[in-house]
Amino acid sequence: MHVRLTFKVQNQQQQGSGVNKAPTSSQDLGKIANQIGITDETYQRIKATLGISGATLTLSKLHTELKIDAKASTIGPMFQTHFVLHKYRGRTFYAPATPPRLPTFIANQLIAVTGLDNYSPDVKTGYTANTHPVYSTTGHKGATADCSPPSNQIFPSDVAHSYGYDQFYSHGYHGENMTINLVEIDGISVSDLRNYKQCVNYQGKITVKDINSAPTQPGEESILDIEMIMGLARNVNIVDYETGDPSFVNIEDELQQIIDDNANNTGSGNVVSISLGAAENFLSLNDLRAIDQRLYLLTQKEHMTVFVASGDCAAFTDGVFNSLSVSFPASDPYSVAVGGTVLQVDQRGNRVGEAVWSDATDQTKCSNSWGSGGGNSNFFPQPTFQTGRGVTNNASRGFRQLPDVSAVATNLALYFGGLWATFPDGTGAGGGTSAATPIWAVGMILTNQALIHQYHVFFYGPSLFYVVANNAYHLVPYHDITQGNNLGFNATPGWDYASGLGSPNLVDFYSILASFASQH
Repeated sequence: MHVRLTFKVQNQQQQGSGVNKAPTSSQDLGKIANQIGITDETYQRIKATLGISGATLTLSKLHTELKIDAKASTIGPMFQTHFVLHKYRGRTFYAPATPPRLPTFIANQLIAVTGLDNYSPDVKTGYTANTHPVYSTTGHKGATADCSPPSNQIFPSDVAHSYGYDQFYSHGYHGENMTINLVEIDGISVSDLRNYKQCVNYQGKITVKDINSAPTQPGEESILDIEMIMGLARNVNIVDYETGDPSFVNIEDELQQIIDDNANNTGSGNVVSISLGAAENFLSLNDLRAIDQRLYLLTQKEHMTVFVASGDCAAFTDGVFNSLSVSFPASDPYSVAVGGTVLQVDQRGNRVGEAVWSDATDQTKCSNSWGSGGGNSNFFPQPTFQTGRGVTNNASRGFRQLPDVSAVATNLALYFGGLWATFPDGTGAGGGTSAATPIWAVGMILTNQALIHQYHVFFYGPSLFYVVANNAYHLVPYHDITQGNNLGFNATPGWDYASGLGSPNLVDFYSILASFASQH
C-alpha cells in the first residue's frame, strides 16, 4: 500500500485578489523546510511513536508529506485498524474496517491521510471520441518525416497566429531556458515525437520521469500534450512526470515530485500543465485536501502557474446528462481551469471565429466528447480574486466557478501511431480541454520569458487572469467567446461557465502584465 500523510503548512497564507509578481532570484525552500512543514524533531518523534518497521518512509523536501510504502499487514496496525472490501454503486473498493487512529500529536499536524482506501475513482485523461480514429495515408513511416497532416486540420502555426504567439517568436521568444512540467498517466512514443519534432523544428529537451511505476504503452493524451507544446514553443524544455497507475495517490506523488524538484527553483517562471481529472463529487475529502495543498505549494511557495483541463463532459463531469458537476483538480482555487473552444481559421491562419466546444449528439454516454467542462464547485468557496464582468450571475452560489480561461479544443493535428490521425468525418483526432490546457501553458511561458527578459520579474497564479481582465482598459487580453454553450450554460459577454474569460490574445495579455512589471 502507498499511504501518504499530508501535514499542515505553517503560517499558510490564502491567495489574495491582487496580482502575484515574483523576482527571478530563486530561494532554496529546502533550507527552510522546518519552517514550512514539520520539523526534523517532529519527524523523528513520529517515527519513534509509530514504531515503523517493514516500511519505506520518505519525507518530502519541504517536510509537508510523509510517504509510507508497506504491506497492508504493516499499515493496518500502524493505524490501529485492518482493511475490508466494500461495494457501493457498482464499485468494489477497500477501506479501513474501523476509523484509523493516530496519536493526538500526529493527528493535530495532519490535513489528510490518503492511500488507506481506493474509494476515489481513477483519474481520467482527456478527449476520447465515440469513434476510434483511423490514420491518414498522406505520408509514410520511415527516416523522412511525414509533415503533411490533412489540410483541414488545425496546425500549431494556425494556433500561434490566431492567439498572437507568433508575435513573441518575432522578438526571439520560443521558450528558451523555460520549462513546462506535465502530469501524465500514460507513456510516450519516441518515434512519434521524433517525427513531430522534425515537422515543427523543436529544439528543446524532453525529460521523462517515472513515478512509482512506468506506463506500459504510449497514450494519445501524453503525445497530444507534448505535441501541442513542441509546436508552439520550439525551444521550451518539457519534463514529463508519468505513472502507470491512474490512482489519485500516484497523482499526488507526481505533484509532490514536481514540488521536490523545484524547491530551489522558485524564480524560474515555469508552469505545470495537467490534462487529468475526475468528478469532484466522486472524490474523498482526503484526496481533495491532499491535492489542494500540493497545488498551494506549487503556486504560492514555488511561484508556478498550474493549468488544469476543465474536463470534456461539458457541464456534467460525472457522466450523467443534466447532472451539473465539475472536474477536480480544475475546481481547485490554486489551479487555472481551462475550457475548450472550436476555432475557425482561414487559409492564412487568421482567426475568423470561435465558439464554445460542445456536442449533445449522444446523450447516453459522454466518452469525453460532450464538450467544455464548467460550473460551480460544491467544495471550494469562491476565491476573492474571482471578480469581474459576468462572474456574478444567476447561477452563482458562493463557490469556486470554472473555467477561468479557454482555448481551441477540436480538430487539432495529432501525430500518433506512426501517422496523422483523423476521425471518419475528416476532423482532427487530437483535442478536448486536454489540448487547450498545454496551449495556455505555452502562452504563460512565452509571457513570462518576455517579462523576465524585459523587467526581471514574472507573474504566477490564477488571480492574475482576473486582474488582467479587470485592468484591460483599451486592451483586449482575451478573445471573449459569446457563441455556443457547454450543454448546461451559455456563453455570454465577459466571464461565463462555458468559456471563462475567453481564449488568449497574448500580446495584449502581456502588455497589461508589463505595465504592472514596470511599476516595481
